[in-house]
Amino acid sequence: MRFGILGDTRAWHGGGEVPLGGPARRALLALLLVRPGEVVSADRLAEEIDPAGTRSAHSLQSQVSRLRAALGDGAAIERAGAGYRILVDPQDVDASRFERLAGEGRSALADGDAGRAVVLLREALELWRGPALADLPESETAQAAAVRLEEHRLGALEDRIEAGLRLGDHRAAVPELRELVARHPLRERLAGLLMRALAAEGGQAEALVMFEETRRHLADELGADPSAELTALHRELLSADPEPTPAAPPAQLTSFVGRADEVAEVAEMLRVARLVTLIGPGGVGKTRLSVEAAGLVGTGGAAAGAAADQVCFVELAPLRDGAAVPQALLTALGLRQNGLQMDGGATTPVDRLIAALSDQVLLLVLDNCEHLVDEVAGLAARLLATCPRLRVLATSREPLGIIGENLFPVRPLDADAAVRLFTERAAAVRRGFTAGPGTVRRICAALDDLPLAIELAAARSRTLDIDDLAERLDDLLGVARGNRTADERHRTLRSVVAWSWDLLTESEQRAAQRFTVFAGGATAEAAARVCGIDGETLESLADKSLLDAAGGRYRMLETIRAYGAERLDAAGEHDSVRRAHARHLLELVRTADPHLRRAEQLEWLPVVAAEHGDLLAALRWAVREPEVRTAFELLATAFNYLWIRGASASVAPTAIELLTAVGEAVPDGLGEEYATCVLLAASASGDAGGQAWQRHRAAAGKALAAAWPGDRRGRHPVTLLLWMMRNAVGPDPQGAYELVSSQRDCPDPWARAAAHYVSGFGHLGKGDPEAAEDAFGQALDGFRTLGDRWGAALALGTLADTAGARGDRTRAIALTDEALVLTGRLGALEDSADLLVNRGDHLAGDDPAAARGDYAEAAALARRAGSSTYLAAALRGLGDIALEEGDLALAEQRYTEALEQIDPHWIKSLGPRVRTLTGLGRVAAARGHHAEARTRYRQAAEVADTVGAPLPEVLRMLGLSQDVAESVLKAAAPGR
Repeated sequence: MRFGILGDTRAWHGGGEVPLGGPARRALLALLLVRPGEVVSADRLAEEIDPAGTRSAHSLQSQVSRLRAALGDGAAIERAGAGYRILVDPQDVDASRFERLAGEGRSALADGDAGRAVVLLREALELWRGPALADLPESETAQAAAVRLEEHRLGALEDRIEAGLRLGDHRAAVPELRELVARHPLRERLAGLLMRALAAEGGQAEALVMFEETRRHLADELGADPSAELTALHRELLSADPEPTPAAPPAQLTSFVGRADEVAEVAEMLRVARLVTLIGPGGVGKTRLSVEAAGLVGTGGAAAGAAADQVCFVELAPLRDGAAVPQALLTALGLRQNGLQMDGGATTPVDRLIAALSDQVLLLVLDNCEHLVDEVAGLAARLLATCPRLRVLATSREPLGIIGENLFPVRPLDADAAVRLFTERAAAVRRGFTAGPGTVRRICAALDDLPLAIELAAARSRTLDIDDLAERLDDLLGVARGNRTADERHRTLRSVVAWSWDLLTESEQRAAQRFTVFAGGATAEAAARVCGIDGETLESLADKSLLDAAGGRYRMLETIRAYGAERLDAAGEHDSVRRAHARHLLELVRTADPHLRRAEQLEWLPVVAAEHGDLLAALRWAVREPEVRTAFELLATAFNYLWIRGASASVAPTAIELLTAVGEAVPDGLGEEYATCVLLAASASGDAGGQAWQRHRAAAGKALAAAWPGDRRGRHPVTLLLWMMRNAVGPDPQGAYELVSSQRDCPDPWARAAAHYVSGFGHLGKGDPEAAEDAFGQALDGFRTLGDRWGAALALGTLADTAGARGDRTRAIALTDEALVLTGRLGALEDSADLLVNRGDHLAGDDPAAARGDYAEAAALARRAGSSTYLAAALRGLGDIALEEGDLALAEQRYTEALEQIDPHWIKSLGPRVRTLTGLGRVAAARGHHAEARTRYRQAAEVADTVGAPLPEVLRMLGLSQDVAESVLKAAAPGR
């Protein structure tokens, strides 16, 4: 006789099934078969057959007798002590036979015999007819056994799939694995198998997306990181995946004295800890120690056999506002705030950081955190919680104070190291330097053996004898030393800086205090123009360690800069030097602006980017002074740079502050600049940007129209195009369209190209695709003639869309590929993601596998750049593929995720919104939920209607199939 408990309880004898009777007898047999041959107490049998407790001992005996009669001579149930047992061969029970076969299959897999493993595991899994022990849903004993069996079943299923993958059966495994992963999102082995199957089929990018989804589920549900095995697989897949280029630690021009043991210790701490903070007083050498330790980790030298980490160094000292910390990290990581398109601030910098770092192996060095400790602590805690492969090395005068922080107190140098440091630095600036060790030791001890103070003192050995230096220590000793409270630490370092400052000549002091207006350092030319500093004085300040010189720029230590700024105020020169600084920045960006729309843009972008910190400082000063004209002109002339770099959000708060100060009255002669300011203000995150846009949009539109009447050029053509893109889904899209398209005969060639580009959409709205394609072609010619890669990529992408709309997919793909080359040269991750989605749409009809690859790669790029707009578009594409393959659950999941990501106020989100809503409608229709489908189609029609063009033409241009478009039109408002 054979027995089955992998499903409902059954028994077979000979060639037929044995009738067992009612549910009580089936439950009784199942309990006895959980462990064949073992005694089960009568009390437990009675309790679990009837949890309500209505059955007596006599009733149990009666059920046993009836079960014996049903089984006949096929199996014996005997009384044993206070219970019963069934005497059968365990291999006659399907559960026992399953466990034996599954174990043999796993052994065969471990021995490398995948073929035999597949046979054994399939045989084992075919024994299952439903949920284990299905006739005992309320039995504690049975359910414990069922859980064990179900877990074993899932393990056997994983073994069988892995064996199939080893035999090359990747394609067949993917659909099954998708379904299993959807049911078991926390099952890491299933996720790993799906990643391997996808990668084997060319879907590396989608495999990376799978890892990120699993990592997120583990973090959200369990607060856990992925296993070492899954992480190792992910690392393999990343080998060909492009990474952002983070800012490397600053190169050091001098030897590192006296800290070798500390460097090794910090590097070892970073091997086992995710947050290490170097704490100590100012000037003790925390920054230099962090650079050296990060360098050791970055070369894989933290431990024998350790892999090298990527390192990103973020200098926080120039920041004055904690809200700017996330943007500083984005900049250091080589990521743009919101790409070449302004997305209305739909995603905060913190969200973009999380998206960019979620799967990166990175050591993030946060230097000089003490003045922003609360903000840095909060951001570090969130990043570490959401980015499991991130480690942070911070330097601060006080701990960050968050869970998981490992503190490393940085002490002053020991006596020997301090003397060696002074002697080496002094010998570097004065050939043949000699001094008695006692005198040098006295100087170092008076300086608390602080490396910064020693470096400053040694630099003066170029012009002062060692004895003269020693005699000047009395002024330094006038301030108490050794107190480690915040105020006293500041005073001690301040004394060191003041003493070094007093050793400068009067002209050097004047130059140094003026140099403090530079937030991010300066070239020699800039220092001369703003501060009147000649090259010889700059070199002298660098020799004396008041300035650092590297990469053609001079930078001032922040502690010295703060002291020098006070001296600048005391000298009454603050306003005049700040004004000169702002005018210098205005002249620089005004010079660069036209080059950024021509072939030289790749050369000029880094020139302006190097001055980003100073641009922000000049803007803040001009707004708060107030120097209204300077502020407006700075924003307008920098607009092209900010747009290309995607950094508009970094100036949005300042733009809002400026608009608040001037109100809705447009300043005379600054109408165009006012409109630019309104566009920048609108890019602020949250309600502030939207409120500024609503309050000032009408006045700005009139001012912009007056500045570009069509027969003469204005000053800032980029503002025109972005004005149309910002208004395309607003209350007056036609007015914005007419303003830009009226520039077709404008003297400015960039404005003419932009006008042709915009007019193409007008032709599409009128149902004239040939005229539209001609207009887009003229725009492309105009941008190419100028050498503007971004404008050319924009036009190429639109030409690809028109080609795809008329069915010429080959041309559409070729044009998209050409545009991708240009965005790649610009480093435009978001725009590359946008183009990849478009290419996926063109490929989907003929090559769904290639389309899936493009969508997955676009999703990976969008996540790395932190862009919700393009992540939504990629998820929509993946939803389309799932829907075509008949996987309604996965399609709905992808569409829902996309809808959550979409920013409804930006023109680039219109297409993804319409197509996502229609996709959800198609899912509902496929399930027979026709009312829900009509609601989704109606929502799609309402979104498409916002552009002001005929709805059928909009739907056609968005690439909707004819039947889907007809469903949308039918669901639209009555009378359509």
